[in-house]
Amino acid sequence: MTEEELTITPDSASSGAESDQANDMKPKGMKTFGLVWVGQLVSVLGSAMTQFGLMLWIWDQTHEATALALMGFFTFAPLMIMLPVAGSLVDRMNRKKAMMLSDLAAGIGTIVILILYSTGYLEIWHLYVIGIFIGTFGAFQWPAYSSAISMMVEKKDYARASGLVGMVGSVAGIFGPPMAVILLVAIGLKGILLVDIVTFSFAIGVLLFVHIPQPPPADDLQKGTFGVFKDAIYGFRYIYNRKPLFGLQMTFFTFNLISTFGMVVFMPMILARTGSDRAILASVQTVLAVGGVIGGIMLAVWGGPKKKINGLLGGMIIAGIGFSIGFGIGQTPIFWMVAGFLTMLMMPTLNGSSQAIWQSKVPANKQGRVFAARGVIAQGASAVSMVLVGPLADMVFEPAFMEGGSMVDQFGWLVGTGPGAGMGFMILVSGLISTIVACIAYSIKTIREVETLVPDADHGIDIGNEGAEESEGDPSASIDADVSTNIDIEPDKEI
Repeated sequence: MTEEELTITPDSASSGAESDQANDMKPKGMKTFGLVWVGQLVSVLGSAMTQFGLMLWIWDQTHEATALALMGFFTFAPLMIMLPVAGSLVDRMNRKKAMMLSDLAAGIGTIVILILYSTGYLEIWHLYVIGIFIGTFGAFQWPAYSSAISMMVEKKDYARASGLVGMVGSVAGIFGPPMAVILLVAIGLKGILLVDIVTFSFAIGVLLFVHIPQPPPADDLQKGTFGVFKDAIYGFRYIYNRKPLFGLQMTFFTFNLISTFGMVVFMPMILARTGSDRAILASVQTVLAVGGVIGGIMLAVWGGPKKKINGLLGGMIIAGIGFSIGFGIGQTPIFWMVAGFLTMLMMPTLNGSSQAIWQSKVPANKQGRVFAARGVIAQGASAVSMVLVGPLADMVFEPAFMEGGSMVDQFGWLVGTGPGAGMGFMILVSGLISTIVACIAYSIKTIREVETLVPDADHGIDIGNEGAEESEGDPSASIDADVSTNIDIEPDKEI
């Protein structure tokens, strides 16, 4: 990381009128967001095919849920560890460069996998090491992208933009698995990896083309390398000192902690119940993704409920019930598809409502640090769950539901018996407990009224105003984005 990326210097905007004229010719507002969205969609589609292909490769090698869970853990854990530092850096550097750094790291990881696989040296532990590398730099993506969206679109469009962002994963889920199955037959895993390299190159090319407005630099950032690490804890303090936001984030922490016990065994459960039928797995994932896309389109057109917390907690309740019944009790592909489709239909509203709340409450020039802390709080527990889920499935619950197993008499009538039944039971229990968590959160007024208890932030810039680029390079142009609220003037004040 260079000093120019850590601090704001006048030289960083030295292009003058010529640069301003070039920026004026570039897309702005929703047009900019649309182009970035397309680039990320193409990249995520390539990554989805690669992930599906590698998951099948691992399953063929081991037939163990533990190996699949560990692959997720070794990508996810370093991402969680790095998020606070990445968020601190994102608030110091150009959002576009931060996103490009993340995409580039993912591309490098794919290239290394391609080389190892092509030469016959690829082993499972290689994927764990590469996952650590990708996860470390992937920590920049979410806080940078979320903060960039706050500057690209107007507040009234936050939920719509979040719905479209959520659709990216769903669209990739629609086309990724079936395309991966087809390409595995046609060109093999090597061909899929090559396609992934092309897609991430396209995403970086789009980012090079567009102009993303920068928020005014935050005046509370500390100088030097030590300051970066010191600022890494700022996001946690920001959330903790705003009790409604803290309560909301702890709800996500608990929900994700519990639901991960079911989510991680989703793929191995289907493979175990179907005799490793790849076509069925791809079909189920595709139908679920269709539900996510339709839900995203609905949110983009509708804009979400006026009271976003209703969409957030209501979505949690529906998702918990649908997931537990659909994949815990359900034992046939048709049942999985129907219940999964209805569940995924609500996910964009859940995530979009959450993102809209946070984007409207947190100043744009502090979103890197705060959103990074959000990620650690909400998702950090999932890393612990990932380590525990595999061994619990392979050594405890799966044996318990085999013929003569210890749980067959009590619950075999509900989730069935044989391969996959133990993992189905894990999904059922995690889904039901997750639903209870969301219901309890809705009963707490501090969480339920978060939108009125925490004032909106002033992002200090008009959307699409290219003058923001000048303030990025001129310290004298620094604007306090919190001037319209009393929240951040006294950072330690509890609300």
